[in-house]
Amino acid sequence: MSESSLKVAPTRNLWLHKVFPFLRWWPMQDKQTTRADLIAGLTGAIIVLPQGVAFATIAGLPPEYGLYAAMVPAIIGALFGSSWHLVSGPTTAISIVVFATVSPLAEPGSAQFISLVLTLTFLTGVFQLIMGLARMGVLVNFISHTVVIGFTAGAAVLIAASQIKNFFGINIPRGSHFYEIVHQLVLQVGDINPYVVSVALVTLATGILVKKFWPWIPYMIAAMLVGSFFALGLNGYFGNAVTHIMTVGALPAHLPPFSMPDLSLDMIKKMAPSALAVTMLALTEAVSIARAVAVRSEQRIDGNQEFVGQGLSNIFGSLFSGYASSGSFNRSGLNYAAGARTPLAAVFSAIFLAATLLLVAPLAAYLPIPAMAAILFLVAWGLIDFHHIHSIFHTSRAETAVLVTTLLSTLFVELEFAIYVGVMLSMMLYLARTSQPTVVQVVPSAEEGAYHFEDAKGHAECPQFSMARINGSIFFGAVDHVQRSLQQIDELNPQQKNVLVVGSGINFVDVAGAEMLAQEAKRRRKMGGGLYFYRLKESVYNFLKQGHYLKDIGKDCIFPAKSNVISAIYKTLDPEICRNCKARIFKECQAVHH
Repeated sequence: MSESSLKVAPTRNLWLHKVFPFLRWWPMQDKQTTRADLIAGLTGAIIVLPQGVAFATIAGLPPEYGLYAAMVPAIIGALFGSSWHLVSGPTTAISIVVFATVSPLAEPGSAQFISLVLTLTFLTGVFQLIMGLARMGVLVNFISHTVVIGFTAGAAVLIAASQIKNFFGINIPRGSHFYEIVHQLVLQVGDINPYVVSVALVTLATGILVKKFWPWIPYMIAAMLVGSFFALGLNGYFGNAVTHIMTVGALPAHLPPFSMPDLSLDMIKKMAPSALAVTMLALTEAVSIARAVAVRSEQRIDGNQEFVGQGLSNIFGSLFSGYASSGSFNRSGLNYAAGARTPLAAVFSAIFLAATLLLVAPLAAYLPIPAMAAILFLVAWGLIDFHHIHSIFHTSRAETAVLVTTLLSTLFVELEFAIYVGVMLSMMLYLARTSQPTVVQVVPSAEEGAYHFEDAKGHAECPQFSMARINGSIFFGAVDHVQRSLQQIDELNPQQKNVLVVGSGINFVDVAGAEMLAQEAKRRRKMGGGLYFYRLKESVYNFLKQGHYLKDIGKDCIFPAKSNVISAIYKTLDPEICRNCKARIFKECQAVHH
């Protein structure tokens, strides 16, 4: 094989992996991973049955549309996204937004309402795809690790809170906020259904025990089976009129029908603003969830690819009667907890869900909702990263503030707004840190032949010549801090008119920073001194040169690494002060005294 063909092959593979990302993980498939993915997929399919119905109801759609949204979008999102565990499908937040934006335009559940929702979903997918192809996935880099942990913990609590009514058999209005759920639980303690709670507790206990003592058994499926049989026994002995144990109920036995969104110009104009809002929410939710699960699975997420995967999942979903989907926290967390190894688990989940509808739809009538609630309690517990939360609490007050704020915003404000709050707070703390680069007084190292500097603490300093190391970037936000630090040198000691900046720690300088340095150089020259630089990075030097700032600073004031900068500046000092100086920290000082 020629050298040119060897070069073409990796390039072709790289291009194929970008267009078809599933080619990256497909070679990893073997009996072990396939078995793990099958089990995770089956578990996910069982759990999504009641969820899909509930989410569709929240969105104002017929119940089966929630299940349709968990099929095709899940397959497309798994094949074209970057996360190995993210499962696309209907979510609470998206369902609420869909209902809020479309219900003013049509009667919920009507044919016109469904048509508007399908158009909204298609446009959402197009916007997401455009953002992914435009490589705007970099936006997710602003969602810090701490924000993800706080968001995940908050969402986990919300998942558990949303299941409290099903776990205890009490009546709490759907869509209630966290504090309302807690309040209702306290008010209705006397109305707790003991039969419902017993089913939930048996399921919960089974899941915990199986996971601990028989880890090779899929604990969620085992818990679901035990809970279902226990519920059947209770209903058989006491009767459903006494137990009031609710089940999922029979479901329509057919696959998602083909559908065509209304793409007329008038409809696009009407739905585009709403689609943009859903786009931002869905992307934020999906990537945050992907990042949250990736923290646990130690996988790297490609934001751009995730945008593309979500876009394609919504475009294809709208063609098969699915409404706007995103990353599902419940299903993604469950997918990881159930042992999924690759995105094939999400594909299996969608296939099993379709098979369930076709073959065993009537059996859904026997799945007790309290058992589902108990399974989601287990999922919620597994999503809380206690180790990292403990670590953050003991290492950084600033990060703790970000974590707590994000968590509380998730619980008491809105799920999507919590991410924005966390990101904004993280950015504010980042800017606060970077706007105050450290300015450390240094002296030349006493080692023979050394060209580096060390902290001036505990060492004598030259009365005429100050040396300072700047660690950080000199940009518009840091200009005031650096300028005050430099001016403070001669304010404390008017004889220190000469300042050497050790610039190896300066990462970059912007226009505002360069203007400040030029101004400081001119000020010191008027005082009879100068501003000098040693070991500037090449990129910083080139910026100062291209901006013509070296005219004010002076080319002869810039010294490269390992140059004799002390000797050059020493010649400009007042010899009378040097004769009477007792510091004598430079070699040149010894020559004067002798």
